[in-house]
Amino acid sequence: MLLLLILSLTLFALGLLSAVAYFLLSATKYYGPRAGTAGEAVSVQILVLGDIGRSPRMTYHALSIAKHGGKVDLIGYLETSPHPDVVNNPNITITSLPTPPSRPPSIPFILFAPFKVIHQVIHLTHLLSHTLPPAQWLLVQNPPTIPTLAIASLTCRLRNTKLIIDWHNYGWTILANTRGSTRHPLVILSKLYECYFGRLGDLHLTVTNAMARQLRNPPYSVPGPMLAVHDRPASIFQPVTSPQTRLSTLRRVLPTHETAMLAPHILSGTTRLLVSSTSWTPDEDFSLLLDALVEYAASSDTPGSTNPPLLAIITGKGPQQAHYLARIAELTAAGHLPNIRIATAFLPFADYAALLACADLGVCLHRSSSGVDLPMKVVDMFGAGLPVAAYCGYESFGELVREGENGMGFETAGELAGVLGRLLGGGDGAKGELGRLKEGAIREGKRRWDEEWDGTVGVGLGLVSGRGK
Repeated sequence: MLLLLILSLTLFALGLLSAVAYFLLSATKYYGPRAGTAGEAVSVQILVLGDIGRSPRMTYHALSIAKHGGKVDLIGYLETSPHPDVVNNPNITITSLPTPPSRPPSIPFILFAPFKVIHQVIHLTHLLSHTLPPAQWLLVQNPPTIPTLAIASLTCRLRNTKLIIDWHNYGWTILANTRGSTRHPLVILSKLYECYFGRLGDLHLTVTNAMARQLRNPPYSVPGPMLAVHDRPASIFQPVTSPQTRLSTLRRVLPTHETAMLAPHILSGTTRLLVSSTSWTPDEDFSLLLDALVEYAASSDTPGSTNPPLLAIITGKGPQQAHYLARIAELTAAGHLPNIRIATAFLPFADYAALLACADLGVCLHRSSSGVDLPMKVVDMFGAGLPVAAYCGYESFGELVREGENGMGFETAGELAGVLGRLLGGGDGAKGELGRLKEGAIREGKRRWDEEWDGTVGVGLGLVSGRGK
């Protein structure tokens, strides 16, 4: 076991060293002075080492820059369709990265990781040093951390480009979740890497104030300007108040004919619609929701219960989807989910926004690996006027969800079941409380992304005047 670990770490180090050497050799010939002279449009390269279509915050950055006349190269994987406004914007050019090879089940992660890193570094290097011209700014999403931060910082130093790091979370804490320990050698190496290269940004953006405070202190000790830029909903997320519009929308966006037939019952309140979105990854424990639904169903069978039937729509796709679909099928077959229907879907962006606007309650199971990030899905729910029940066991939770005002928190399946019964039950008290939370969600959703971005990033990039801010 020790020999395997030594070999794996050696391969990992050699992968990084060979990649950096390739980068330096190929880059030095091509780099020149920073682009962007007086009178030219601000040029920004936005790099997300992930699927552009499932990276809403980076998409919103691109749209905001383009809206103010900047030129954007949006770089990432094209696994799902990007936002239509990005595709149709003349100031935005989408540059795709080749998707890295998938890990065969027979090869351990610790042996496969170096080869994946080498693949990503070579393609990133070729793109940034040969394909794209220099830009004034390079905006990078973090995580993923390896190899993005090293390549981005080297590119910017050699090309005289300014580096912006948009901190969504910490890569090493996510890795610790998958490896099962913060003491795993790869986790320790990832943390050292992230803390070092994370200090090299010229401007840092964070998703919460708590994260900004944490990054100023050891072990990160990040210097330089830092802006907390909270996620805010895009304009596509809007409340729906008209009953007729809600009915027609439900019939259109519910994922199956069977669920669409429930639209009139949802409109009348005799069936409740619950929506949860997920990437089906380990940082969201969907057993919490399933166990809560089983408990809700059991309580609905007790004498005097006013709990109405539920339709739960779970949107998204990801690695653990098959596991949970199998469990849902088992629970349904065993009769543990009477009067509850669960359907999954991967919806176009506009249909997803419409579904949120027509639902009764949103459920978020995001568990923050760092304790200081926030789930953007809750932001979108508020934009659609949808109150939320959200996992609350982390420090920054209160920056977004205010208990009893726009949503409710929970940490266990029993607590979530209690929230469902309290808010979705058939009594007048439940309707009144859910209505008050909906009003709070609408108030929270009124502050939009453009307002948040213009006063922070827009000023920092020189695209928006800072006067009066």
